[in-house]
Amino acid sequence: MRFIISLLLTGLVIAFASYLIPGVHVAGFGWAIVTGLVIGFVNAVIGGILRLFTFPLNWLTFGLVSFVITVLMVMLSDSIMGSKFDVSGFWTAALFAIAVAVLEMIIGRIRGDESAR
Repeated sequence: MRFIISLLLTGLVIAFASYLIPGVHVAGFGWAIVTGLVIGFVNAVIGGILRLFTFPLNWLTFGLVSFVITVLMVMLSDSIMGSKFDVSGFWTAALFAIAVAVLEMIIGRIRGDESAR
C-alpha cells in the first residue's frame, strides 16, 4: 500500500513539475506515473553504473557530476518514452530534475517520511 501511495505521489509531482516548467510535456496523469517509473528505473540502473565509474570526479566536484547524470537520465527517459514524455533540452531537464527533487522533498516532509529528514 505504501508503494502505491508513493507511486501516485510521484506521478502527481511529475505532472505538477511538467505543468510548472515550460518545455516539459507529459501526456497525462497515467503517463506521469509511468514516467516516474521509467526515470527511477533508468536512474537506478544506468545512473548507478555511471555514478560508480565517475565516483572520483563526483567526489572532486561535490556531487555536481551526480546531478548531471540525473539530468542525462531524465533526457534518456524522454527518448525511451517517445511522445508521452517530452523534454526540450538539457537546461529544461535540469530545471525539471530540480523541481521534482524539491517537490518530493516538500511532500516527504509533510508525510513525515524518514528518508526526507
